[in-house]
Amino acid sequence: MSNLLEVRDVHTFIGQFHILQGVTVTVPKGAITTLLGRNGAGKTTTLKTILGLTPPRTGQVIFDGREIQGQRTFEIAALGIGFVPDYRAIFRDLSVEENLRIAERKPGDLERKADLIFGLFPDLKRLIKLRGTQLSGGQQQMLAIARALVADNKLLLIDEPTEGLAPVLIEQMMQAILQLAAETTVLLVEQNFHVASQLAKHYVIIEEGRSVQSGVMADLLKDTATVRRYLGAA
Repeated sequence: MSNLLEVRDVHTFIGQFHILQGVTVTVPKGAITTLLGRNGAGKTTTLKTILGLTPPRTGQVIFDGREIQGQRTFEIAALGIGFVPDYRAIFRDLSVEENLRIAERKPGDLERKADLIFGLFPDLKRLIKLRGTQLSGGQQQMLAIARALVADNKLLLIDEPTEGLAPVLIEQMMQAILQLAAETTVLLVEQNFHVASQLAKHYVIIEEGRSVQSGVMADLLKDTATVRRYLGAA
């Protein structure tokens, strides 16, 4: 399996703070890879570093065979990387349809992706004319992910998609992400280890700004000592 994304020994500063202190992540094409670690470990900063929102000071970010560190965020996104942040970044005063239209890179993108988007999130088709303020938290999260699907993205960076959702919505979101993985490659940050372990084929553990272990999720599930040490879960 070839790698779509490689992050190699990245160091990222935010102001004077040395947040990432040597993060290496490999994302195989056509699968879900998850970043694991406690709150504040550097998982979200890793996603933002890939996208150029918090550019790395040293290290390499290689996407689809080319180095992208140092490029501006809109240039990186245009290469085919979509980002779903953890704060449900939608335009709340716009309708569902308007939110989706804004995500088009080319005219007609939404029509070309309509079957995929509304197949994954049928609620959005029913709510197409409602404003973001009229959606529940789960529906807003669905819309945030749907927006990243409108354009032709090879890689989706998804940050905490199940945070704050009710259990029934978590299950619905998990099923959508699994279906999504059949269409594109996903790099996922998910604090809920049970959810992450059900979704991801590959994992990287980040601890205090460093990647400390990576591999196949099936192997990690057997290694309860590592799970307990770095994630506090058994």
